[in-house]
Amino acid sequence: MGIFSIFKKKETLDKGLEKTKESVFSKISRAITGKSTVDDDVLDNLEEVLITSDVGVETTLKVIDRVQKRVARDKYVSTSELNNILREEIADLLEENNSRNLDDWDLPSDHKPYVILVVGVNGVGKTTTIGKLAYQFKMAGKKVFLGAADTFRAAAVEQIVIWGERVGVPVIKQQMGSDPASVAFDTLSSAKANGADVVIIDTAGRLHNKVGLMNELKKIKDVMKKVMPEAPDEVLLVLDGSTGQNAFEQAKQFAAVTQISSLAITKLDGTAKGGVVIGISDQLKVPVKYIGLGEHMEDLQLFNRRSFVNSLFGEGK
Repeated sequence: MGIFSIFKKKETLDKGLEKTKESVFSKISRAITGKSTVDDDVLDNLEEVLITSDVGVETTLKVIDRVQKRVARDKYVSTSELNNILREEIADLLEENNSRNLDDWDLPSDHKPYVILVVGVNGVGKTTTIGKLAYQFKMAGKKVFLGAADTFRAAAVEQIVIWGERVGVPVIKQQMGSDPASVAFDTLSSAKANGADVVIIDTAGRLHNKVGLMNELKKIKDVMKKVMPEAPDEVLLVLDGSTGQNAFEQAKQFAAVTQISSLAITKLDGTAKGGVVIGISDQLKVPVKYIGLGEHMEDLQLFNRRSFVNSLFGEGK
């Protein structure tokens, strides 16, 4: 990655997290006003800051416990050091939840195509994320196929076809109301026959009937395994970061009906609730892999925990 690309990526990240950063910083500033050391009052105020930034109660308590241990170990910790401590402890927490520092759009080389099954409710930016993923993989030199297996809504098929045309990648589709598993089978078969590197398959964005969703996803997986026994390689859950705690609930509901292996958190540029990235990753023990920071195709980024916390709490010393 060139120097310009690295700078552009950082600039997009900083701009995308600007509202969250401003909110967190202003709250932390108020929490430590008049204090020279990190004492119990500061910790209580910090706890409130993190909870109101949508980090979530359980994860917040973990972070506070870590900060308390640092304070006890180091004996004297000034409030000016607080951002450094938060940055380090949150990055370590994300690392424990397998959120790796991803910097390129590489794929496993042991087999192809690499199959990503995408799930998520309507309105979270699922189809848009699929289009942006296709763009990023294509820019990385990968041959991409898309599968329009959300046959429940005509608009979903139309939307993914538009994205396919925009990015310049083939979309496999059938008529509205067709069996989603049949679309997935056709997509995988065509992609394999044409030497594709990556396949991204959309699914219906509804959660009102958990049993129906679970059965549908199981059928899609079973049918794909007839073409490729290891498919899918990844089940990607797309969540809208701007919904804060509602995103938590959606994540829990999807995790209850299917095994989620990675997360994409969208719309972070329009919200002060970016702390939800930390909480969801910690509570689900599922790594955040992609974050959406704007409308442009390149505004979908690979999640890098160090870059994320540096942007949120400052680069440090």
